[in-house]
Amino acid sequence: MQASKFSVFTGVLSDPDAREIAPKPTASAGHMNNAYCRIILTLTTVMRLEVAKRFEQVGSVLVHDLQRILEMDAGYGHSTPFSQTVSQDKLFAIESKMAIIILCMNEKPNVIDDLFAGIPHGCTIIFVSNSSRGEHGGVDNYRIEVSLLKNFCRLTGRQAIAIHQKDPATAEAFEAAGAPDLIDPSTAIPTIRNGKGEGMLMGMTLAAMQGCEYLGFIDADNYIPGSAFEYCKSFASGLHLAQSADAMVRISWGSKPKYRDNEWVFERRGRCSEVVNGWLNRLLEEIYRETGNDSTYTNIIETGNAGEHAMTMALATKMEMAGGFAVEPYEYIFLLEQMGKSGDAKAAAASLVHIHQHMTRNPHLHDNKGTGHVGDMQSQGLNVIYHSPLTPEGMKKDLLEEMIEKGLLQQGETPRKERVYPAIKDLDLRKLDRVFENAKRLQISTQQPQRKTWL
Repeated sequence: MQASKFSVFTGVLSDPDAREIAPKPTASAGHMNNAYCRIILTLTTVMRLEVAKRFEQVGSVLVHDLQRILEMDAGYGHSTPFSQTVSQDKLFAIESKMAIIILCMNEKPNVIDDLFAGIPHGCTIIFVSNSSRGEHGGVDNYRIEVSLLKNFCRLTGRQAIAIHQKDPATAEAFEAAGAPDLIDPSTAIPTIRNGKGEGMLMGMTLAAMQGCEYLGFIDADNYIPGSAFEYCKSFASGLHLAQSADAMVRISWGSKPKYRDNEWVFERRGRCSEVVNGWLNRLLEEIYRETGNDSTYTNIIETGNAGEHAMTMALATKMEMAGGFAVEPYEYIFLLEQMGKSGDAKAAAASLVHIHQHMTRNPHLHDNKGTGHVGDMQSQGLNVIYHSPLTPEGMKKDLLEEMIEKGLLQQGETPRKERVYPAIKDLDLRKLDRVFENAKRLQISTQQPQRKTWL
């Protein structure tokens, strides 16, 4: 009898309405109603975010002010005038349709294994690696990574895809699909170019083919699994609250710890972020001046280099992606160039792009990649700002001077023009899939989801 009554309560429960759907106490089931209430309190975990204080709109693009994560578990809490809550069933509704794309290059196996544990169960994992394959007698790191992922999926009943950036069949597939610029011409056997943006585009395309409605990015060099878990919950919360077909959630880390002078220093912003954010905001100011807006100062953009970010698939399929480390700043540039100027107010309102920025609480801890890595990130991010048609000549002159002053360029040099790849909507996914199916050597491993879709 008890088992049959508890079977009524299986499934996902909605937090705001949980009290309304609870059964009325009866003489035979009164003791079970108390147990039911305890189950609700356990299952209806709520995430609480600060309400964005303001937003700035450029054409069809709305950039929302930074929102803090107020509570990672707000219990049975409700929204207030100053905060918004998202219940567990709403989070799961997003997560169950979301791919988390993990980008990896020769990270420590235990760090990768821990990271898998931080990805919510409802999400599909897409693992994009550019790790060593045992060249010149070295260690085949990718083989170790796939083994870890397979074992994780076996133990947890998860779904995942693993793919290597240097797999020749992958290059063949993307060239056939209409992205020949992705192919590295310097290799004897065609492969995808090195670069973060290139790996992201691979992961996005696989997510689109699997029919995912949302996708998020997390770097594999993350020493704190709890931060990855918080990022995913933040993604789901922001995408649910956006209530928009074209929405993006970008993470600003709560802190980035550095060990300095025998103590941990929890810095709020990274060296690269401060520079790139400053110039992206300067670009917004220039756009405002051109349109006659009196408000010419802004600091609204705080996530120019956000490696951890998510978006709706509807938006992702429209996005042209830059190569290398230019990829994250270029997302802002692309949206401002394509949707930042709209003469038709009605059309703009119908196709608004919402960019939400969340400040998470977990510190983001990873290996020190060195000053060269930071310099590459800065220069590639600034390159796409410099070459944007939105950037006026006066700003270009100032930007060039700063890049020379920081040692990112030599006197007389000009910023390199970064590669930009076509949007997913412009690729032939059917051709891509046919090559994948025919290539027996293709490194797609583990419990691959069966759903497929073509745009």
